[in-house]
Amino acid sequence: MTDHGDAFARSRNYCTTREAADRLGVSLRTAQLWVDGGILEAWKTDGGHRRISLDSVEKLLREKSPGQPVSAASVGSPTPSNERLKLLVVEDDNVLLKLYRARISAWNMPIDVTTASNGYEALVLIGREQPDLMITDLLMPGIDGFKMVRTLLASSFREGMEIVVVTGMAEQDLAADGGIPPGVRCLTKPVPFNELKAVAENLLGRRAALGHS
Repeated sequence: MTDHGDAFARSRNYCTTREAADRLGVSLRTAQLWVDGGILEAWKTDGGHRRISLDSVEKLLREKSPGQPVSAASVGSPTPSNERLKLLVVEDDNVLLKLYRARISAWNMPIDVTTASNGYEALVLIGREQPDLMITDLLMPGIDGFKMVRTLLASSFREGMEIVVVTGMAEQDLAADGGIPPGVRCLTKPVPFNELKAVAENLLGRRAALGHS
């Protein structure tokens, strides 16, 4: 959005979805995801045009915390991209992220791994990459795992993506924060890599079966 556009948006206290995306530095698809999930406050005019509160845009900008740079790495043997599994790992502990990369690479499976250090970065990547599987922590800076998962479940962007929560939180603490939504698998730290490998193998197996049906 241009400086002139910024000034005009401020004067009317709302912006379009495209203007919000430009202001936040994300894709239009990601901005739509945040609207669908209620992270950005929006409404529709009588003519059916979506309008987004500038206050909610500014709030999201403040919540965006500097973290581990968004990165991606392909692991496993060379495989056509349409047959590879897109895996997103969301974790604010950089040491644990390195462990995820090392252990997943040892699986020797056709997986493209992308990592994010908080829910904000994850939602940007989801809007751009559309992963098949997301493994996420819950307690993170900015947009935490609870809010991120609920945002995805409230939108169409979750379709075709399996979500696995890996957390060290006790059951009573999870319940106090609203619990884990139905359809989301919850595993306990220390990270159960064997169980996560089985999830990935199951997804790849289902994909192979569909490809040969």
